[in-house]
Amino acid sequence: MSKAALSFLAIVLLGANVALFHFGRERGAAPPAEAATASLMQVAPSSAARAAAPASSIDAPSRTEVATPASPDVPAAPSAARSTPASAPAIDGALTIPVQGVTAAQLHDTFSDARAQGRVHEAIDIMAPRGTPVIAVADGTVEKLFTSVPGGLTIYQFEPSGRYAYYYAHLDRYADGLREKQPIRRGDVIGYVGSTGNADPSAPHLHFAIFELGPERQWWKGTALNPYPVLTRAQ
Repeated sequence: MSKAALSFLAIVLLGANVALFHFGRERGAAPPAEAATASLMQVAPSSAARAAAPASSIDAPSRTEVATPASPDVPAAPSAARSTPASAPAIDGALTIPVQGVTAAQLHDTFSDARAQGRVHEAIDIMAPRGTPVIAVADGTVEKLFTSVPGGLTIYQFEPSGRYAYYYAHLDRYADGLREKQPIRRGDVIGYVGSTGNADPSAPHLHFAIFELGPERQWWKGTALNPYPVLTRAQ
């Protein structure tokens, strides 16, 4: 082929490349060499780039991917107002066990046991035959004699400082002559074990609770405290 023909062919090819280049620029596409380089960088970043990047940004899943949802089987923590103290309440001395003839070794801590409708027991049950005398756990005053659907025949006793209330429930009957605002002494008979209220008639027992009262000193309102460590302390 003559030199003239070769020169003409070279000019035609050069013009075609220039035209393709400008056509690609106008369409926003990268030149073939640049596009290939960018594609390689997206597929496989260099080892130097991976080494420079923070460890947490390399192949790390998002927070939503690693977050663990709360299990529906895990019960929610109770509120602070109803929490159980780790140790016995700050009551001076041990309380007398409120059922005559029952020893500390016979008591069972049922304070945290589950009850119907998602409730917690917040008391202890002291099993005894029907008619067994119930005695005052400490000195104090009969604040309220009350009959309720769940508790049956009940007694609310305030201790002298008015900080704590002692609650006796499911009684079969009160002691003769018992009345509200009556002073009582530790060991006085105040009632008798029964199964009134929602208690099982075949399992008479005393439901005994301690409440720390607020400044209003309301007999129906207080923070439940576990009686078990108090009743078993120094017995």
